[in-house]
Amino acid sequence: MVEVRRRHVLVVAWDGVRDDELRLAQTPWLDSIAARGFLATAPVHEKNPTISGPVWSTVATGVYRDRHGVDDNDLSTHGFERYPDFLARVRDAHPWATTFAAAGWAPLVTEASGGPVFRPSGYRPSFPPGAEDGEPDAVALIDEAVAARTARELLARDHSVVFSYFVLPDMVGHHEGVTPRYRRAIETCDDQLGVLLAAIAGRPDRDQEDWTVIVLTDHGHRDAGHHGGDSVEERNA
Repeated sequence: MVEVRRRHVLVVAWDGVRDDELRLAQTPWLDSIAARGFLATAPVHEKNPTISGPVWSTVATGVYRDRHGVDDNDLSTHGFERYPDFLARVRDAHPWATTFAAAGWAPLVTEASGGPVFRPSGYRPSFPPGAEDGEPDAVALIDEAVAARTARELLARDHSVVFSYFVLPDMVGHHEGVTPRYRRAIETCDDQLGVLLAAIAGRPDRDQEDWTVIVLTDHGHRDAGHHGGDSVEERNA
């Protein structure tokens, strides 16, 4: 009898990670994935600006701004009805499948600013003081909550596809630019990736499952911080 292995996908989104800084950071968990797969520089397509809204909409839908209609971080112009996100497409193709999305950035999983990108909605942690203003220490708590909830879902549920989003590098980049703290934020994302991989490894039927793990970012940052332009540092993802 041919063994039928169940297939699962985990998509881990790191916001605002610059390609050259990533390669200088200590990222053993990402390296472990690359060793079994690949690590590639993927420039943001010229049809998209280096802004989170348009690029994460492309990640979710598979089409660029000229089709999904998102120009910036106000997503109200979207065409998600015509171009649904990949979680919705999995559920549509396989009615028995369940999916899960977690993010601290509201438009990804709530109706804020014209969202959600991932429909009908997903998990967003409650915000501690300072997080709404992007204060890095407060944002770090949000990412920890996302990691904890995603790990719990990976251990206890049989989702076909999981999307988990982390925003700390982007917030550090905005607050102080590409500094040692920015690189440490990337390394913190890698630690959280390790937690998610451990959750997968701990699943009761892991030996009967195939897992594809994808880690990606939406844009980089200028040395002094911020993004939205066409420099190599912003375009290389």
